[in-house]
Amino acid sequence: MKNVHDTAPAANSQDDSEQGHDTNKVYKIMVNGRPKEVHSKVLTFVDVAKLAFDDAVFNDVTVYTITYKRGEGNKPEGTLVEGESVKVKEGMVFNVKRTDKS
Repeated sequence: MKNVHDTAPAANSQDDSEQGHDTNKVYKIMVNGRPKEVHSKVLTFVDVAKLAFDDAVFNDVTVYTITYKRGEGNKPEGTLVEGESVKVKEGMVFNVKRTDKS
């Protein structure tokens, strides 16, 4: 049984899903088959692309296609497009493809 201290700050007793974010919470996810850790409950299209590619650039020539699975209950899988964000869940899997228009 875990020790519970009556003097613990109130913020620590609230559920992350109620808060929307918690900088102390670490979510372990997979991006292109590589394990990643993030501290945000919500990731944007740009965030995920940068996790996949350290040299990610955003211009008229480079296109990213992002799919995910094992997501939150109401949308466990789908496609993330530019301008969108997604709620992160422990164990979530992202696949990011980069193509150049030429």
